[in-house]
Amino acid sequence: MGQGLWRVARSQQLQQQGYSGQGYLTREHGRRIAANSAANTSHRKQAQGGIDIYHLLKARKSKEQEGFINLEMLPPELSFTILSYLNATDLCLASCVWQDLANDELLWQGLCKSTWGHCSIYNKNPPLGFSFRKLYMQLDEGSLTFNANPDEGVSYFMSKGILDDSPKEIAKFIFCTRTLNWKKLRIYLDERRDVLDDLVTLHNFRNQFLPNALREFFRHIHAPEERGEYLETLITKFSHRFCACNPDLMRELGLSPDAVYVLCYSLILLSIDLTSPHVKNKMSKREFIRNTRRAAQNISEDFVGHLYDNIYLIGHVAA
Repeated sequence: MGQGLWRVARSQQLQQQGYSGQGYLTREHGRRIAANSAANTSHRKQAQGGIDIYHLLKARKSKEQEGFINLEMLPPELSFTILSYLNATDLCLASCVWQDLANDELLWQGLCKSTWGHCSIYNKNPPLGFSFRKLYMQLDEGSLTFNANPDEGVSYFMSKGILDDSPKEIAKFIFCTRTLNWKKLRIYLDERRDVLDDLVTLHNFRNQFLPNALREFFRHIHAPEERGEYLETLITKFSHRFCACNPDLMRELGLSPDAVYVLCYSLILLSIDLTSPHVKNKMSKREFIRNTRRAAQNISEDFVGHLYDNIYLIGHVAA
């Protein structure tokens, strides 16, 4: 009887303290969740270098200031670093809010030079009223004009003082620009062989394996879709440039520009043979070595075998 009354009294006491069976489990579960949350927060802070930036910035702002961070309140170095990740369109939109920051000349200069690596105007004293934001718009418009009509595009650049009327300057501009349509560029270079000559000399093939150098060459100067005089001209110019960049290797292997020319044609034909789905009987390594050494007898069998392996593993040289 006494033990029964004690149990009833103890049960009532636990209920008053919130430690009933279900309540106890609930509170215990809550403590575990809180402990896990604290552990996760601590781990997250450690992953972030010990600082929770979001909560740190949020704690410094009042409720009226909650929202996107005002870049004008940050140190200038940090603000410019954030804006430097934007493209031209987003930077123009940012200038509607932070005009002084987003219109900074260094930001627009970086955009210009990251897209158009070389312009004659970069090396001149800027004219009165010059701004890199305006220059970016002119470069963008000129590139679009070039992709529609290459001659008009080059004339536009010259009329704005962006490019000098010099084959070497035009070649540097083409070499450092990736926004030009390669089909239009191919037509332009076929007509302007003087620009093509200067463009070839800008390539440095020193200590490069022949197939890799040929791939790099055709990434800047795209090969025509059909065999013809223009393709022969490109391979001839490449062969002479490759030999000029590697004189010691040419003497060691006993190669001449004519021999490199033959090898380049062999590599192009092998690339087509190995990658084309229409060719069922692929050329074997033995066949390639035999055919190539017939055309260029001074070439070692091992060197020609390495050429075959490169095409077989990496792929087309003029894709």
